Amino acid sequence: MTYTSAIIDLDGTVYRGDSLVENAAEGVQTVREAGLSTLFVTNKPIDRREKYCEKLNALGIDCSSDDIITSATAAADYLSAQYPERKIYVIGEDALVAELRAAGLDTTTDPERAGTVIASLDFGFDYQTLQDALIALTENNAVFVATNPDRTCPVEGGEIPDAAGMIGAIEGVTGQELDQLIGKPSNVILQMALERVGEEPDRCLMIGDRLGTDIRMGNQAGMETVLPLTGVTSPADLAESDVIADHVVTDLSELAAIVENG
Repeated sequence: MTYTSAIIDLDGTVYRGDSLVENAAEGVQTVREAGLSTLFVTNKPIDRREKYCEKLNALGIDCSSDDIITSATAAADYLSAQYPERKIYVIGEDALVAELRAAGLDTTTDPERAGTVIASLDFGFDYQTLQDALIALTENNAVFVATNPDRTCPVEGGEIPDAAGMIGAIEGVTGQELDQLIGKPSNVILQMALERVGEEPDRCLMIGDRLGTDIRMGNQAGMETVLPLTGVTSPADLAESDVIADHVVTDLSELAAIVENG
């Protein structure tokens, strides 16, 4: 089998915080020199694609905004297609609001006017937000969606809480589970990524540091999965997980052997 494309995670795979992961730029370059198209797909919705693009270029990895899909852009596309007329109560950062509005969607801070509640990483998450979510979901019968299920996000020096904390709090208070998860490992962002690379899944590499999102999505789609031990997954996690990557590598320098043997 000859690989024709690679879907690559960002946080923990290409960089941690503002620092490039060792050998990541070389690994991406190796994949590109082998003739594979590359698409960066991140569950992190706190910046717009242009910001991620600027960051990658500054770190020595050439890209354009079209080379990146975030869970925020996926959310905007999904909600535009499924619930275009509903006002959205956003639990998240300004970049998520901007992506939704750029897609022509209306956002609101009034839970009684909300037809959709979207949960995401929100650094300002507080009790009032929980109250608003309770009103929107239980009194206004809003649809409940989320950008991503990640428990933590890798940063320099460790990890920080991610969207799972907000989702869990809302589910705990309202008793309602998500109607739709949008980011990895959801089929929503998967199909968007496959349409972008224009290839069959079995000719695509899925490269990411998370078993529960990156590798699970790749496995479900029939991709060849590669997990670098540069992010949140440890060897102990591998031993305990029912999600198994096709390749476990120290870092992206080992992509050369995988691409050549493929």
